[in-house]
This record gives sequence, C-alpha cells and structure tokens, in this order.
Amino acid sequence: MKVRIFQKPKSTMQSGNSGWGKSAGWMMEFIRQHRAQPDSLMGWQSSGDTLKTIHIEFDTLDQALDYAKSHGFEATVLPSPARRRRFKTYADNFDFRRKQAWTH
Repeated sequence: MKVRIFQKPKSTMQSGNSGWGKSAGWMMEFIRQHRAQPDSLMGWQSSGDTLKTIHIEFDTLDQALDYAKSHGFEATVLPSPARRRRFKTYADNFDFRRKQAWTH
C-alpha cells in the first residue's frame, strides 16, 4: 500500500502567529487505490476505498517513516511549503505610510 506523509498545516481557525508551534506535527494518509465515481442518485463522489478516511498523526517525520516501514507501506514524503512570517505590531495598523485599501 502507498501512503503519503506530510507536515500538518496550520489550522485556519488559528489567528496570527499563535498557531505556528502547534502545526509542526506530521500526518500519514493512504493514497486512494480506486477511482472515485459519482453516485447515480445523489451525484456524490463514492469509492469502495475506506482507507482514504484514515489519517494518522506523528510528532516527528522519523516516527512516521518508522511506522510506515514496520507495516510494509510504501511512503512518499511531501516537502513542507516555505512559511513566511511577517511580524507586525498593533501600531502598524495606524501607520500613515501604509497602503490604503480604498482611494478617494
């Protein structure tokens, strides 16, 4: 079986810089083995592949790779996207040199 290992992204419900430390975990998910087909009645996507719903969390990449190797899974590691942090203070909201969202 093939699995995909990637770094867990920051939740959209986390505001500002407060959630960066909690998003360092790694996720392992199974790659879909069967093609999804639209259901004839409702039009929803359906598949007989129930492993697609399983997501396993790990603290480190090494733990995820060890788990995949011990269970005989073929693992593909996806690189993490570069994170850009821009620090701002509350006073920056009132800076007269900032770009205006609206024009006169």
